[in-house]
Amino acid sequence: MDTEAQPTERDRSSRPGTPGTEERSRFALVSRITEWLPGRWITLTLFVCLLFLLLLNTFVAQPFQIPSGSMEQGLRIGDRVLVNKFAYRFGAEPRRGDVVVFDGTGYFGDADYIKRVVGVGGDHVVCCDKKGRIEVNGRSVDETAFLYPGDSPSTVPFDIVVPDGRLFVLGDHRSDSSDSRDHLGSPGGGMIPVGDVIGRADWIVWPAAHWTHLHRPAAYARVPAGAAAGALAPQEKQSNGAGAHG
Repeated sequence: MDTEAQPTERDRSSRPGTPGTEERSRFALVSRITEWLPGRWITLTLFVCLLFLLLLNTFVAQPFQIPSGSMEQGLRIGDRVLVNKFAYRFGAEPRRGDVVVFDGTGYFGDADYIKRVVGVGGDHVVCCDKKGRIEVNGRSVDETAFLYPGDSPSTVPFDIVVPDGRLFVLGDHRSDSSDSRDHLGSPGGGMIPVGDVIGRADWIVWPAAHWTHLHRPAAYARVPAGAAAGALAPQEKQSNGAGAHG
């Protein structure tokens, strides 16, 4: 009597090499992948996007909102500017006329501020000349292209030399700006360390109707280098460069 167990139809189909096994395995694998992908794929995509935005915001560009009228009429309350964090990397430094965002902690206040650079390290900045204009290294600067209409360059007289590695900054709306003039007697003399500059404001990105590229004004193009800033002289001859608290 034959006592060997006879395989059932189910047993035959489950043996390696048995017709139908490979096809069933493929279906099972596809089913498992289909179940796995939707939720995990979306999560992975969101994670990669968030990581990219974080890196972009940290190292390349960051949006800032304008909270005050200190930079009017060019930058209005509620405008959002895109700050180029790459502008001053690899040895580059802020130049006269640039609109910069900086950390004012210990100098202006515990916040980020946005102002225009008027003097860099080695510059002799005076207000005002016989015509009421700011003078940098003996050269008068015509600020009418960006100064708020009706404002004078400054109602506060000053005569300062900017130390190396520092910046003298002013708001374009001089009568509504707390800037380097208001901190001349404070630690640091109102001068901002270059290392505290977050970046250069290159674009107004919102509202859409105000979208524009911020250029460095030509007003500073003829200003000679300061006593300790000879290396900047060739750069200052160019006027076509780019260009929150108030």
